[in-house]
Amino acid sequence: MAIRIGYAAGAFDLFHIGHLNILRHAKERCDYLIAGVVSDEMLQQNKGITPVIPLAERLEIVQSVRYVDQAVAEVLPDKLDTWRQLRFTHFFKGDDWRGTERGTRLEHEFAEVGVSVEYFPYTVATSSTALRRTLDQIDQIASLSSHR
Repeated sequence: MAIRIGYAAGAFDLFHIGHLNILRHAKERCDYLIAGVVSDEMLQQNKGITPVIPLAERLEIVQSVRYVDQAVAEVLPDKLDTWRQLRFTHFFKGDDWRGTERGTRLEHEFAEVGVSVEYFPYTVATSSTALRRTLDQIDQIASLSSHR
């Protein structure tokens, strides 16, 4: 039986339960799990955000999660180029990608090279975006308080 190599990519900034859930679910469906930690440059380019936690620290955090066999920096914008380097057999993503133009395109591209795309429920209650918004509000309050 062939070994199932999984790949789960994310920013993993402000690491929270949603991140842990994706990694846990991914490991349940593969023999070897590679976690792709999106580089600072790629986050800035694709989402227009600067991570709170630098890449080296995010890599160390993700590599320390027991479900992860290998953590790598994701530095290539094209997921197929990442596949060409790592040769994973399964790609895991939150279901917020399902049915999107980007998700559908990825499914077709990966199907052509034999990679299965699997989605996991997105953790709505906790997200890095919500955490970042809260931190921004705290910064604004602190700034106002210091000007009094």
